[in-house]
Amino acid sequence: MSADEPETPWPIRILHLHSSFSLGGKEARAVRLMNLMGDHAHHTILSAMPDALGARDAIDRGIIVDFPKDAPALHGKPSLPRYRQLADYMTRFELVLSYNWGAMDGVMARRVHVGRLWHSMPDLIHHEDGFNEDESVRRNWKRNLFRRMALRRNAAALVVPSTLLQRIATDEWGAGDRVELIRNGVDVAAYGRGPSASIPGFERREGEVVIGTVAGLRKVKDLPRLVRAVATLPANVRLVIVGEGPEREAIAAEAAACGMIGRLVMPGFMAEPARWIGHFDLLALSSRSEQAPIAVIEAMAAGLPVVSPEVGDVAAMVSDANRRFIAGDEAAFRAALAELAGNVALRASIGAANRGVAAERFDESAMVAAYEKLYARGLEGYGPFSGRWIGTD
Repeated sequence: MSADEPETPWPIRILHLHSSFSLGGKEARAVRLMNLMGDHAHHTILSAMPDALGARDAIDRGIIVDFPKDAPALHGKPSLPRYRQLADYMTRFELVLSYNWGAMDGVMARRVHVGRLWHSMPDLIHHEDGFNEDESVRRNWKRNLFRRMALRRNAAALVVPSTLLQRIATDEWGAGDRVELIRNGVDVAAYGRGPSASIPGFERREGEVVIGTVAGLRKVKDLPRLVRAVATLPANVRLVIVGEGPEREAIAAEAAACGMIGRLVMPGFMAEPARWIGHFDLLALSSRSEQAPIAVIEAMAAGLPVVSPEVGDVAAMVSDANRRFIAGDEAAFRAALAELAGNVALRASIGAANRGVAAERFDESAMVAAYEKLYARGLEGYGPFSGRWIGTD
């Protein structure tokens, strides 16, 4: 906000409805925007999984944020009384932001009760970032019907980060011209400074190659697949999996079965990836489903090549030089890992090309400006709103 712009007299009250608040791509983006809002907003966060709040540690000190214990439950059996409680709760805020399928009960609650509360109900903007393993191949038709009913004539906008999700939201959910494609972004300059923080449990050995990944440890990420693939590579290749989640024991068990225990490091969740992702020599994904992964953008900004299955928009995101390492099948995936692990010059040239693409297409300044414009539309009826309220570092 510039010095000559009027100040907002009090913080804008924003209600966030999350499927989970364990740190993953959508949470990282939401937290980044919260941090950039500074003291212009007061955030209240409800999670459909009340104990999944790992992303709260990434929120800057000084940000006004609540995790209320007495709010209506976001998850539970659909019922008109529960929806009434959720809808009434929304009227305390100036803007409601919902995220993914796990928050769809909140979207439906607004749909059912907006007529009764039209004079005090804030706008709702829904964000959809992808699917869990149960919808990684095909959407559940019952959920799709629920989405259509909840979103229709209700959400002011439906935000997606990929062209694949844009087509799904338009064709399957009937969102039409309310779909907003906003590509994910990162502070590209910060990733060019090289690593300044260590990875717990990891110390680089002479002559080794480090394959890394950043992911929530969930089934849809299929990280045992990545363990099996790396196990076939020479002994100087190590795997670092940064993230936390319910599949941790399954990944460790797969590593033990493959004789990979001494070559696998799992440090858990780590904030500020710009400070440590440079320890990797390449980034590898093994997901069954992705859209526009922030981890890919982070790796590109850090000058790393990327190996991934052909999911979501990944092939369109990376540089031309990297595209042949986006694999269509298991054999191609393992071959891509082997080729890049064995060729330092190739890794360097592809990494440089990726960094150029990241600077051109995925710097967070464009993402922040798009979200600021979108959220401003949702706040047009809020008296003290001044128009500019999301800053940059």
